[in-house]
Amino acid sequence: MNKDLTVGAPYRVLIKFCLPLFASVIFQQIYNIVDSLVVGNYVGENALAAVGNSYEITLIFIAFAFGCNIGCSVVVSQLYGAKQFCEMKLAISTTLIAATILCLILTVIGLLFGTDMLASIKTPDSIMADSKTYLDIYVLGFPFLLLYNVATGIFSGMGDSKTPFFFLAFSSMANIFMDIWFVKGIGMGVAGVAWATFICQGFSCLLALIVIFTRIRKIKTSEKGAVFSGTMLRKVAAIAIPSILQQSFISVGNILIQGVINGFGPGVIAGYAASIKLNNLVITSFTTLGNGISNFAAQNIGAGKYDRVKDGFCAGFRMVWSLCVPFVMLYVFFGKQFISFFMKEPTMGAIDSGIMFLRIVAPFYFVISIKLVTDGILRGAGKMKWFMTATFTDLIIRVLLAIGFSRFFGATGIWCAWPIGWIVGTFLSFVFYRKLMKIDLKE
Repeated sequence: MNKDLTVGAPYRVLIKFCLPLFASVIFQQIYNIVDSLVVGNYVGENALAAVGNSYEITLIFIAFAFGCNIGCSVVVSQLYGAKQFCEMKLAISTTLIAATILCLILTVIGLLFGTDMLASIKTPDSIMADSKTYLDIYVLGFPFLLLYNVATGIFSGMGDSKTPFFFLAFSSMANIFMDIWFVKGIGMGVAGVAWATFICQGFSCLLALIVIFTRIRKIKTSEKGAVFSGTMLRKVAAIAIPSILQQSFISVGNILIQGVINGFGPGVIAGYAASIKLNNLVITSFTTLGNGISNFAAQNIGAGKYDRVKDGFCAGFRMVWSLCVPFVMLYVFFGKQFISFFMKEPTMGAIDSGIMFLRIVAPFYFVISIKLVTDGILRGAGKMKWFMTATFTDLIIRVLLAIGFSRFFGATGIWCAWPIGWIVGTFLSFVFYRKLMKIDLKE
């Protein structure tokens, strides 16, 4: 199912390539949302707050998985586009070895310092035990998450977005049924949704790695190369580390914001936990499409077809805006109904907080979607400094404004920080994209 993204009409190529990616992230976000739905309806509001609270910590681990995915995906894309298959195999094996070592280190850190991390965001005593239980089980399953993301990056780098979709669709549906069974049927509470995720991620990871190894062996090369290279690791790391730092700083920023939110009590925490899940469904969808655009840009740069990169941006812009319209309409006008799904007997504080967040943030999806498409082009071209500058500026503004506004406008002030940060970050990212289009990408 490998696909050459350097031939064919850019819009049609991107649509065919990105649709499975988009479908994959929808399934992934659905089972993330179901975690919250199940605990909110069958355990209680405090349990929902605990899962949402722990989620902000797990984003740090997800940052590493995302960075390894992007680093491997971009390098593999460039080598695949250049038809340098021996080097491509070396990049794949090098990344898998390095990622295995990394995930073992992070798992140990997560298990040893989980309580300290939760305490650092001022987790209320009423949800500390459940938050720690969820976080510990999540960390145990982190090796599966990281290696699966690396495998997904390899598939995407070779132009295959369908195979990861099949894995994720199956595991997501299984996760939903296991969530309900473990929580409602067996009564495992918060631990139930965590173990369901652990089992399903593990199955997807093992299956993906088996297919990767099988497919790589079928690609014939003139000589048998090494399995690890420091030089290749540096190439992958040059893309992966900035991506990890970017996502890590975003996670740290979210943790700081979560700490501010926690000061307003379990009701606001629960409302935010529900609304941020809905928000992440959209943002992750845009980010995933941006990753697809990165693969498109990287393959074409590797093949020396630089004119197609600009066409890829225009095609990506059309795709994300077609998604913005339904999401904005649903969240602005039916936010209460969506928030209510997460809680069986919600308090007004939880409902009002969730609705207000969606009504303030959702209209600006039209803005942030442009940034995430532009980021995809910058990453595919290897312009990581520009990408990080725009992203960090957005994050710093959001964190500072959230802290400052909360003192004068309460929780509503926190929500207002999102659009302002997005506007500034998008402006910078677009300026960098225009600069990229004016220089020789061969340099």
